[in-house]
Amino acid sequence: MKSRSEILRESIEEMIAVGEFAPGEHLDETELAAKFGVSRTPIRETLIQLASMGLVVIRPRRGALVAELGPQQLVEMFEMMSELEAVCARLGARRMTAAEQEALQEAHAACKEASAAKDPDDYYYKNEVFHYAIYAGSHNQFLIEQARALSRRLRPYRRLQLRVRDRLGASFAEHDALVAAIVNGDGEQAAQLARDHVMIQGERFADLMASLPLLAHPAS
Repeated sequence: MKSRSEILRESIEEMIAVGEFAPGEHLDETELAAKFGVSRTPIRETLIQLASMGLVVIRPRRGALVAELGPQQLVEMFEMMSELEAVCARLGARRMTAAEQEALQEAHAACKEASAAKDPDDYYYKNEVFHYAIYAGSHNQFLIEQARALSRRLRPYRRLQLRVRDRLGASFAEHDALVAAIVNGDGEQAAQLARDHVMIQGERFADLMASLPLLAHPAS
């Protein structure tokens, strides 16, 4: 059973991920306490936890703000994310059990349904399950923890990417090739496909930059 602290952290983290709290927005302890029906103390503790994850910045006399990433930071973090995903995919191709391969294929099938429905929000959650299945298949706990932590940090931006026109279909097609490489045990191919799938550059980077205002004014 999750503790109150875990529930609070996950709830606020999710609100940041979906853009309910926009980058740079002030997180008022009193308002959050009223929203969640708790005192300010657990809210303050939760904001400190989120700050340790990089999702929140706590500044003297200004309190807690949702962290903002500039273009250079985004490039660097996606670059690192793509390498972590590549290592997970390479190891997963070598180490996944039959049951883990089946779980990956089930997650892939769920993504197909969301893609066909053209539902970026549903796809986002199923996409996350898909990627976490690849992390788990690496059988390297330290790597899994690092990949999940950076993935959480980039959640608002990875979610936003899926709102770009035609990205759902392209993402699913990339997943399809990646699953095949992992199941076939082709670690180098899996690593390259995972790297290309996550990396943002060229048109993909331009599209993300153009979409950033949506984080401040999320679609309802």
